[in-house]
Amino acid sequence: MFTGIVYKHTGSHYLVKNPACGTLYDCTARGKLRLHDNATTNPIAAGDRVDVEPVTGTAGVIVKIHPRKNYIIRRAVNLSKQAHIIAANLDAAFLIVTIDYPALQMEFTDRFLVTCEAYKVPVKIAVNKMDLYGEAQHELLQRFQEIYTGAGYELFCVSAHTGIGIDALRKAVKGKLCLFSGQSGVGKSSLVNAIDAGLQLRTGHLSGYHRKGMHTTTFYEIFDTAAGGQIIDSPGIKGFGLIDMEKEELYHFFPELFRCAAQCKYNMCTHTHEPGCAVKTAVEHGGISPERYESYLKMLDNKGGKYR
Repeated sequence: MFTGIVYKHTGSHYLVKNPACGTLYDCTARGKLRLHDNATTNPIAAGDRVDVEPVTGTAGVIVKIHPRKNYIIRRAVNLSKQAHIIAANLDAAFLIVTIDYPALQMEFTDRFLVTCEAYKVPVKIAVNKMDLYGEAQHELLQRFQEIYTGAGYELFCVSAHTGIGIDALRKAVKGKLCLFSGQSGVGKSSLVNAIDAGLQLRTGHLSGYHRKGMHTTTFYEIFDTAAGGQIIDSPGIKGFGLIDMEKEELYHFFPELFRCAAQCKYNMCTHTHEPGCAVKTAVEHGGISPERYESYLKMLDNKGGKYR
């Protein structure tokens, strides 16, 4: 028996790397593991540490899942009572976004960031396709930077095509297990290839009619980089439903709101209508961006997302 890391899962099969020899084992999960967790579509995720009993050759059976230090989870598509674990045991998550090609979706951005905060995953933002942006996109980029650096997030401005910012991104990934996630078409796989050209991941193009991304990555999979570190490349995500959060604690996962909330007049302030609310005052005076505050209000009203 050995303890390894799940590098990829495809349906009911998992590729688990044995750290002692570097061999990937094709594994299935013991039945009781699959039955134990019926709240998620995948009881085992990329990044999980698992115990494997070898069977024959490089085949094996997963008999135990070790406790996770963190994970990212979202509401499963078309399965309102189930959730999908994206990845586990992460040192960092990188949300890959584009200002255009495809167009920026700030609601998606905030939902992803909130989930990372809630599940204790350090998160950074990489703005890709810098080589394509003209004056209008740079104005939007400047505002985007103001909003998210003001909230406390580290931003990387990069181009997988020309190499802008790739050295800094490669350095940020080195020695860590990192998830690259985002919507379809933002260039996640292209960025992985830019960090390590030897990987040669398959990439796609935007659909011409709507300038929306098309899926090229099908499964969550870990790749070892030549410079050291591991990246989980992920399929594009259309929506990000929140799960397992109480509305009363939602503001905890907006770092800039949480910092201000200690100054509110009332301990149980919802930061919506109460007198003496430090959060509302900060919004009025520019300490918190109105865009982020609007995202908070939408999530609080449960627009476009679901809570358990």
